Amino acid sequence: MNVIAIVSCKAGTGKTRLTAELAAHACGRGRRCLVIDADPRGDFALVNARRAGGVLPLATDARHLARQLEVADLLGYDWVLIDTAPAISARVMEAVSVASMVIIPARPGLPDLADVSRAADLVQGADKPHLVVLNGVQADSTDAAAVAETREWLARYDIPLWAGEISERAGYALAAGAVDDSLLSPFEIARLWSAIDQTLAAAIAPAPAAGDAQRVA
Repeated sequence: MNVIAIVSCKAGTGKTRLTAELAAHACGRGRRCLVIDADPRGDFALVNARRAGGVLPLATDARHLARQLEVADLLGYDWVLIDTAPAISARVMEAVSVASMVIIPARPGLPDLADVSRAADLVQGADKPHLVVLNGVQADSTDAAAVAETREWLARYDIPLWAGEISERAGYALAAGAVDDSLLSPFEIARLWSAIDQTLAAAIAPAPAAGDAQRVA
């Protein structure tokens, strides 16, 4: 069973919405996927209740995450996504420790990079595969300069960054009505899911020979 923790050190990165999109993608392709809402604010439950396509399998955070994952494995889940609080806390650190991989969503722009660096340091300290995902990028290229600056900065410090982007669309924001998945970009989410698959496969594969190049698509 694969466990993905979605971690951010600040609110407003689109972490919970990205968790919902990834879970919906997995469930839509026949994978048994459970979301554990480990954010005390319960934001995922709110997003989940407003999904036009129906609610996703959801469990509230239990006292022992490791025990909760054992139960999920026994119930036959293939994937578990853990939506965490936007901070560094003992609970977030526990989620990282039990994860197979960590996704760090970030808005493009230099002001958010200190928080990205903190999250990356936490994950690297736990020796976990991870990817920073640029989330909420303006589809009209308004963010082009900020995206370029962010990519350059992350590359300078060897922080793994997904090659794609998740665009900002009307469906991302919470509205009074249902959240309509048709407003999202299934192509972008599918590409991200493919990158997650590749990263996990590389993590369990034998180390490549010297000189072999690897790139996450």
